[in-house]
Amino acid sequence: MIKKLTKSIREYKKDAILTPIFVAVEVILEVIIPLLMANLIDDGVYNGDMNMVYKIGVELIICAILSLIFGMLSGISAAKASAGFSKNLREDLYKKVQEFSFYNIDKFSTSSLVTRLTTDISNVQMAFQMIIRIAVRSPLMLFSSLFFAISISPKLSLIFLILIPIIGLGLYLIVTHTHPIMEKIFKTYDKLNNVVEENVSAIRVVKSFVLEDEENKKFNKVSNTIYQDFSKAEKLLALNSPLMQFAIYLCILLISWFGAKLIVNTNMVEFTTGELMTMLTYSIQILSSLMMLSMILVIVTISKASAERIVEVLEEIPDIKNPKNPVKTVANGSIEFKNVGFSYIKDKKRESLKKINLKIKSGETIGIIGGTGSGKSSLVNLIPRLYDATEGAVLVGEINVKRYDLNSLRNEVACVLQKNVLFSGTISDNIRWGKEDATEEEIKRVCKIAQADEFICNFPDGYNTYIEEGGTNVSGGQKQRLCIARALLKHPKILILDDSTSAVDTKTDNLIRKSFASDIPETTKIIIAQRISSVQDCDKIVVMNNGTIDAIGTHEELLKNNTIYKEVYESQTKGSDTDE
Repeated sequence: MIKKLTKSIREYKKDAILTPIFVAVEVILEVIIPLLMANLIDDGVYNGDMNMVYKIGVELIICAILSLIFGMLSGISAAKASAGFSKNLREDLYKKVQEFSFYNIDKFSTSSLVTRLTTDISNVQMAFQMIIRIAVRSPLMLFSSLFFAISISPKLSLIFLILIPIIGLGLYLIVTHTHPIMEKIFKTYDKLNNVVEENVSAIRVVKSFVLEDEENKKFNKVSNTIYQDFSKAEKLLALNSPLMQFAIYLCILLISWFGAKLIVNTNMVEFTTGELMTMLTYSIQILSSLMMLSMILVIVTISKASAERIVEVLEEIPDIKNPKNPVKTVANGSIEFKNVGFSYIKDKKRESLKKINLKIKSGETIGIIGGTGSGKSSLVNLIPRLYDATEGAVLVGEINVKRYDLNSLRNEVACVLQKNVLFSGTISDNIRWGKEDATEEEIKRVCKIAQADEFICNFPDGYNTYIEEGGTNVSGGQKQRLCIARALLKHPKILILDDSTSAVDTKTDNLIRKSFASDIPETTKIIIAQRISSVQDCDKIVVMNNGTIDAIGTHEELLKNNTIYKEVYESQTKGSDTDE
């Protein structure tokens, strides 16, 4: 796990290495200061030697200034290294998610990925900063102070050797009981983010059904779970401070008591006043170091759960990746399914598609119709390799899709999926997702084909009209037409419309299909629809049922020979006949 995370340090290695060096120099200077203080008291003040007082005083000032400078340098370099590390880690995590197939993304919820990219990385950043600074400073200070304390008075130093193991045991018990709770808390954070995300994205539905109170209850339930778990963890962690404070004051009392007795009993021969002051300073440094180490253990305990969640994503192997020596040119828009089976969970016993055999010529217009859950979307998702077939083969341009370079294949297959997504920005910005360097003429051309140009021109700002996040300031039908225009701008060899004209009226739907026929005749067009009118003019219509192809034919052929198609047609035309 550590090896995986440290790869993200990269260009900030210099700062990460300099920080411990600066800290080491700072610690050495701080440890020397008590020795100089002892000399100042014993050799200068006690003997009344002012020259010695001035000399040692200057040395103390120099040590203090240098300690301050190196402390500042270590703080600056630690902040730069930790901030840079988190920046790189966030980028690495985000880029990794971009490599995922739909199968990989399905394993991690959106809310969980958001938590990992924000809260978890912040925790790891804080732990990293403490590790390269405080985790270096504390042990160095601890052992340096302990070494000099033993060299001054081995007898009094026994107090440290007795207290340190007791404190270490207490800290170990606190940490081991806290870590499982923290792991549970971060999983609950995912649920909290999911509740918030669902509520915000579906706020119109919530308000239309007057379910604000229910949503508040759902949020409060998850929030209270986090509160209870955090309270439990904080109660355990809170034991750390009184344990350390008790150890520090006990140590000072014992050293003061036994040190004073040594001074009086030996008449300052075995132990001096200056050495007593130094021992007290070292006791504070030793126990303060232990306190800082305990703080590090707390932060590392919290961040360990976060680090594990981050590495879980980084180590996820993309389900779909480029083959060796990939094909980078798609010859044409022909498609063939050869005995294809598909399962979302890669279990052949639970397939969403079964024994699919279908040939589509380049430039054909194919309609796909069927009930909910019949496998229509699953079928077309296999063409651009959003998922891979569990068995059988999918061919595009007479080559298995698994042999193509992913970018090359997906650039030639434009999909307008069921969930139409627009991004915050102007209409032109949104459409240019299909081609970054598209001219205004190219944008207008595809908008005319998608029957979007008219309503765009009616907006006060035209193509510069700002689209709110998610496209909330345009209607469902307008959003669909903008998404179709965006897909057309790629000049794809294959265009897939997955129920993407459902919010468009029948007249506009018909105009879009006529534009397809006249303006992009060489593009293979696959239209998934619920309305018979949307597919009845297609070259072939595929009827799906329970993950299999029930029938293939023209509108007239299916009306005569296919029960499912005939029932759907009659149910849709009966209403219109009655109205007439």
